[in-house]
Amino acid sequence: MGRLGSALDDEITAKVYGRGVITRLPRYLAPVKTWLGLGALGMVLRSLGMLALPYLVGVATDSYIQTGDLSGLNSIVLIFVAAALAIWAGQYMETLYLSYAGQSVLYRMRTELFDHLQKLSMSFFDRSQVGRIMSRVQNDVQQLQQLLTRGILNLFTSFLTLIGIAVVMLTMNTRLALLTLTVVPVLAIAVFIWQKYARRAFTRVRRAIAIVNAQLQEDISGVRVVQSLSREEVNFERFDDVNRRNLNVNISAERVAAVMRPLVQILTAIGMALVIFFGGSQVLAGTMGIGVLVSFVLYIQRFFEPIIELAMEYTELQRATASASRIFELLDVEPVITDSPQAIEMPAAKGGVSFNQVSFSYKPGIPVLKGIGLTINPGETVAIVGQTGAGKSSMVNLIARFYDIDDGAVTLDAHDVGSVTQQSLRRQLGIVPQDPFLFSGTIEDNIRYGHDEIGHDQIVRTAKAVGAHEFISRMEHGYNTPVGERGHNLSAGQRQFICLTRALLADPPILILDEATSSVDTNTERLMQKSLRHLASKRTCIIIAHRLSTVTSADRIIFLDKGEIVEAGSHRELMANQGQYYQMYQALTAPDQA
Repeated sequence: MGRLGSALDDEITAKVYGRGVITRLPRYLAPVKTWLGLGALGMVLRSLGMLALPYLVGVATDSYIQTGDLSGLNSIVLIFVAAALAIWAGQYMETLYLSYAGQSVLYRMRTELFDHLQKLSMSFFDRSQVGRIMSRVQNDVQQLQQLLTRGILNLFTSFLTLIGIAVVMLTMNTRLALLTLTVVPVLAIAVFIWQKYARRAFTRVRRAIAIVNAQLQEDISGVRVVQSLSREEVNFERFDDVNRRNLNVNISAERVAAVMRPLVQILTAIGMALVIFFGGSQVLAGTMGIGVLVSFVLYIQRFFEPIIELAMEYTELQRATASASRIFELLDVEPVITDSPQAIEMPAAKGGVSFNQVSFSYKPGIPVLKGIGLTINPGETVAIVGQTGAGKSSMVNLIARFYDIDDGAVTLDAHDVGSVTQQSLRRQLGIVPQDPFLFSGTIEDNIRYGHDEIGHDQIVRTAKAVGAHEFISRMEHGYNTPVGERGHNLSAGQRQFICLTRALLADPPILILDEATSSVDTNTERLMQKSLRHLASKRTCIIIAHRLSTVTSADRIIFLDKGEIVEAGSHRELMANQGQYYQMYQALTAPDQA
C-alpha cells in the first residue's frame, strides 16, 4: 500500500455515519423551514396530480367510453388537464424552493467549515495534508448538495408517490393490489443486503479522491522543485498509482450501484405479469371493469418508477452520507489551543519575555525543548542559534502560543501566555517567517493584511522605515502592483521586505524574525540588517538565524543544542569562550575567509 496506505491510516477515524449524520442535518435545515414548507407543498401537489391521472383513465374507460357518454368524458378531460397543471405547478414549486433551501444550507456549511478551519491549532495542520482538507471542503460538500437538493426532493416525492399508489390500488381492488405488492418485500430484502456493500464502496470512493487531491496539491505546489530535480516521471508514476486506485474504487462502486436498476426492472415485469394475469382473469369473469385493469397497469408502471428512483437515489444517499460523515468529522475536530474562560485581554506590552523551565514536545515522549530558562528584557535584541532541529523555531512558536508547553511557563511582561486571549497576545507580536507568504491581491493589500483599519500613509511610512518603499515605488503600479500566487512574480528579497513591512505595520513591541534572511542574497541581507538595526532599537527583537553574520550585533546570543541552552552571551564573549558557537562560526565563515 505504501504512501496510499499511510494516508488512509492517518485519516480521522469515522465516528459519524448514517443515523448520526441525518440527526445533525436539521440544525442546518431549521433556518430554511419556510422554503422547505413551500417545497413540500409542491411535492404534495405533484404527487396528487400523478395519482389522479391513472384513476381518471380508469373512470373514463368504464363510466364514459364504454357507455358512450360524451358529456361525462369531456368533464373527465377537463379534470385531467387540471391534474396535469397541478403536476406542473407542484414540480415548479418543489424544484425552486427546495433548491433555495439546499443552496442556503450549503452556504452555511461551507462558511462554517472555513471559519472552523481558521480556528484550528497548528498541530492539526502539521499532520493534515492541504489537499485532503480541500477535498472535504469542496468535493464532500458538493456531494452533499445532491442529498440536500435533488436527493431530498426525489426521496420524499418517491415515498409520497409509493404510499399514495398503494392506498389507491388497495381501494380499487384489495385482492389484486395485495397480489401485485408481494414483490415489494423481496425488493426490501435485496436493498437491505445491497446497502451494506454500497456504504463501504462509497466510503472508499471519498477516501480515494481525497488522496488524489492531496497528491495533486503537493506536486503542483512544489512544481519548481519537481522540475529542478527532473522528477516529472517519478511523480507521474506516483500520481498514476493513486489515480488508478481512485479509478478502481469508483469502478467497484459503480458495479455495486449497477445491481439495483436491473433488479427493480425484473420485479416491475413480475408485478405487471401478475396484474395482467389475475386482473385479466377478473375482467374475463366480469367481476372487474377493464378500466380498473388499465388503471392498475398504469399504477404498476408508476409504482416501480419511484422504486427505481429510490434505489438509485439510495446510492447517491450513500455517497452523500459518506461525504457528510467526513464533513462532520472535520467540524468535530476541536482546537487544541483555546482561550480559558478566565483569559484576559493582554495590555500593551513592554516587551519582556521569560521562559521558566519550559519543556515541550510535539509528540509525547520525544522532547524538543528541555527545561529552558531564559529572560529577554524589553528592548533587547536576542539571537537564538544552533544546529537544525535544536528547537529554535519551537521557542518562538511558544511565545505566540501556537502550541502549549508540557511543563514550565512562558510569560510576556509577567503575563502567562495561557492566561490571555490569543488575539490580544498575537497583536503584541510581529512575526516574519522563513517562507514569506503573500496572498492574492496588491502589494498594499498584503502589507495591510490583518490591519484593515490602517491607511495608505502609514503603510508608506512603515515601508520607508523598513527599506521597502524604494523598490515598491519603482514598480509600474507601485503599491497597487498585483501580487501573483504566493508572490512568485516578486523576488525572494522583495517578498521578505513586504512581510517585514506587514509585521511592523502595527508597531508591535516584539519583533520575531524566524530565518527571515535565509532565502535572500547577501546584498539584500545587508539592506535588511541595516533596517533591522534601526527598527530593533525601539522594540524587543528575537532573531533565529543560520547565517551567523546576521546575529553578530545582537545584544545576546543563545546557543541551543538538542533542546537545551548550552551557551549565552554576546558575539565577542562567545568567540572568546571558543565553545560550540565559536566552532559553528568558524565552520560557516571559513570559506569566506579563504
